[in-house]
Amino acid sequence: MELPCEIFLTKGVGRHREKLASFEMALRNAKLATFNLVRVSSILPPGARIVGRKAGLRRLGPGQILFVVMSDNATNEPHRLIAASVGIAKPKEPSHYGYLSEHHSFGEREGVAGDYAEDLAAQMLATTLGVPFDPDSSYDERKELWRISNDIVHTRNITQTAVGNKDGLWTTVVAAAVFAVPPLALLP
Repeated sequence: MELPCEIFLTKGVGRHREKLASFEMALRNAKLATFNLVRVSSILPPGARIVGRKAGLRRLGPGQILFVVMSDNATNEPHRLIAASVGIAKPKEPSHYGYLSEHHSFGEREGVAGDYAEDLAAQMLATTLGVPFDPDSSYDERKELWRISNDIVHTRNITQTAVGNKDGLWTTVVAAAVFAVPPLALLP
């Protein structure tokens, strides 16, 4: 099987009286509802490029099996803030793999949840590259260390937040990194 050479990021929010339907609405909002999603762990293939959502979706067809690193969260508690985030850390060396991380939380704003997911991905990559870090240092201190180390070239995140519906409908958020593998690439 061919390694994915492109990934795209997407996010969405959905609301419904049924939890599962709320999840479906969030997938629709993220433009992922027409695919069969398979959750995978957190390795970003060597050399993978991040492309825009529209470009990634153009290569795919309804019913296709997609590999995703996805975070989701849901609440039916009125006014409760929820977040779902995926962080990405790419190494400088294109022949080395990177990391993706999932984070979901309650009460965290978009920037806080996104920074946390980015930090998780960068920590995982740093440990494989032998870049030292102090887990008790602040996120900004660790980010500066990674920049100085010159091994981690790029971090980013995709985060979706929402506030629970005032009438108690289920509110679901999703954030995902989608591996855009054309259908024919999966054939032997």
